[in-house]
Amino acid sequence: MKKLLLGLAALIVVAGIGLWQFQGSAKAAPQVTYTSLDGRQFTTNDLRGKVYLVKFWATSCVTCVQQMPDTVQAYNDYSPQGYEVIAVAMDYDPPDYVRNFTQSRQLPFTVAMDATGEIAKAFGDVKLTPTAFLVDKQGRIIKRYLGNYDKLAFRQTVERALAG
Repeated sequence: MKKLLLGLAALIVVAGIGLWQFQGSAKAAPQVTYTSLDGRQFTTNDLRGKVYLVKFWATSCVTCVQQMPDTVQAYNDYSPQGYEVIAVAMDYDPPDYVRNFTQSRQLPFTVAMDATGEIAKAFGDVKLTPTAFLVDKQGRIIKRYLGNYDKLAFRQTVERALAG
């Protein structure tokens, strides 16, 4: 009986995760205004027609820092095809740390500050880093990533989105 209950509980958890992922993929990306480190502002509408990754991160997040070279490589590989990355620094990350990290690592994509936390709230009240959302050309969130992810599967998803 105990095994049956544990199995049922595990099934419910897996189904819940699947439903959560499915629901995330059906939503339009929220309408937000990003402000880059150099003060340039742009909105979700400005990204329409591109495949883009909105990656919430922090300089104090070990996994975020470890993932950054892969994020740079994917950007370098796919940006000629219309792929963008917006690395959104969390509101608790000191702006000087973010600037220093961006410059010292020569990040080639847009880094934005979420000084008020409004962007994180718009994306479902993001609290954990790294959390990333892959958005298709029509402005729909097609995948949500939390923590580490399968790099090959990520690249295949980006390639499908760019082809679509």
